[in-house]
Amino acid sequence: MINLENRKISVIALFAVISLIFIARLFFIQVLDDSYTSSADNQALRYVTQYPARGIIYDRHGEILVQNQAAFDLMIVPRQVKGIDTIAFCELLNISKEEFVQRVDKAKSYSTYRSSIFQKQLTGSEYARVAENLYRFNGFYGQKRTLRIYPDSVAAHVLGYIGEVNSKDIERDSVYKSGDFIGISGLEKQYENVLRGERGREVLMVDVHNTVQGKYLGGELDIPAKAGVNLISTLDLGLQKYGEQLMRFKKGSIAAIEPSTGEVLSLISSPNYDPNLLVGVKRAANYQMLAQNDSLDPLFNRALMAKYPPGSIFKIIQALIGLQDGVILESTGITCNKALVGCHNHPSARNLREAIQMSCNPYFHQVFKRLINKGYSSNYFEDSALGLEEWHEKVSKFGLGQRLAIDLPSLKRGSIPDVELYDRIYGARRWAYSTIYSVSIGQGEVEVVPLQMANLAATVANRGHFIDPHLVKEIDAEHDSIIHYEVHNTDIDSKYYEPIIDAMQSVVDKPGGTARRARIDSIKVCGKTGTAENPHGEDHSVFIAFAPRNNPKIAIAVYVENAGFGGTWAAPIASLMIEKYINGSISDTIKEQRILGANLLFEPIEN
Repeated sequence: MINLENRKISVIALFAVISLIFIARLFFIQVLDDSYTSSADNQALRYVTQYPARGIIYDRHGEILVQNQAAFDLMIVPRQVKGIDTIAFCELLNISKEEFVQRVDKAKSYSTYRSSIFQKQLTGSEYARVAENLYRFNGFYGQKRTLRIYPDSVAAHVLGYIGEVNSKDIERDSVYKSGDFIGISGLEKQYENVLRGERGREVLMVDVHNTVQGKYLGGELDIPAKAGVNLISTLDLGLQKYGEQLMRFKKGSIAAIEPSTGEVLSLISSPNYDPNLLVGVKRAANYQMLAQNDSLDPLFNRALMAKYPPGSIFKIIQALIGLQDGVILESTGITCNKALVGCHNHPSARNLREAIQMSCNPYFHQVFKRLINKGYSSNYFEDSALGLEEWHEKVSKFGLGQRLAIDLPSLKRGSIPDVELYDRIYGARRWAYSTIYSVSIGQGEVEVVPLQMANLAATVANRGHFIDPHLVKEIDAEHDSIIHYEVHNTDIDSKYYEPIIDAMQSVVDKPGGTARRARIDSIKVCGKTGTAENPHGEDHSVFIAFAPRNNPKIAIAVYVENAGFGGTWAAPIASLMIEKYINGSISDTIKEQRILGANLLFEPIEN
């Protein structure tokens, strides 16, 4: 009996131990280990990413430059894709069966039970056609997001475009996940952190037929998306559109700035492109088309990245430094000695005003020589180096040879030659003024970008200072977020600007001035022409100006590549931009039609 009783106790104990093991295992699976719960959730719950709308970008008057439109990603959960009519599905999306298989395999390699993108960026109309048939195709559903849209198809180089993040983006910033979009260029890139917003999440209950039954737990686990912040730009939409029309069939750029604030009114690179081409499912194909579009290179931002010699416009800076240093006076006259440097036919300049008005090369050859050879050393080579070092420091204060603090990526610095450069080219102190005299008239090793030339015009308009050029004046956040920009002084006494401005007005107004085609009866325009030498063909036509003379409202630089003399094409384009901005209309319609009708890309140049 005792043995039987012991055996009974052993059996009961064994069952008790087994029961405890099962209970412990169930507790571990259901409470401690979330893999079972996750697997169940992925079958019954759908986690839908709520993509935020990117911030809208406005022009200075509140006109929309960039906004959003509804788009949809078609999502797939591979383990739910069973028994569907593959041929009908491929016809619905207009894809091949091979492409269908490749996409399904890619989704499976990511996860069989988690959703991933099968077809991205369907427009609202495209998705509507698909959505009404999704009940037939288990494992597929739509996820809403937005696409950028550019209502007026302008300012592509300024606004930029967005694209899908890559592995480096995700590695650099953990806020991004696969399938997110990021600013690639322009303001979209510069202000990405402001524009992008914050991603949200919606948790939905789904039945076995792929039909949404409602929010899980009444939406307690949902996280609302937070839209990006809007930007108020400095651009004038009307002026931007007009400038792009003027530059049609021309290669070059226009940069226009409000001198009193540094706000960029228009920034044009030509040839340009429709920014809507780089949106949606055809973005990659369109990008390749634009990138391979022969030598015109419409993706290249000439206003910020193209480097040119400034030509005769550089004489303005030489004159101002010469006056400040006392090597010339307003009344200084210098013989037009063509044996020093070539020049066009005109009388010798009797004073500085006439030298600028007639753009006399030998005059500024001598001004630069006096600035470089000041007698700091009895050694001619050392004296040239000391003079150039001092000159370089003064030129740099005009914002040249450095990157202006504009709120756009990819701006080039240009180049203002210094002692280190010439020592590297010719050897230490093995050069002198006679080696570098071409710099006197803005040639040689001097390089600028068009934005720097517009900034120079603004500096002269302000009589000696400039404010950082910028494209965003306000971030439209919940609090006051007007941005303040730095003021830079040239350290040239304001009194020395008046004779320069007199001369710049004469360039436009007086007979014999090099920019008579920039004249506007109702507005006093002050300008300076330039012809930037081009070793590969026709020289570039260059003009800078500001207007009106008193209380200037606009400063502008125009570059037209391979178009010859600055007064022929660049000057009238600048004048049309000025009149359009200040008066709102054009008085000289003959001038306007000449520019609008000119094809300088494929027709002979008219001078």
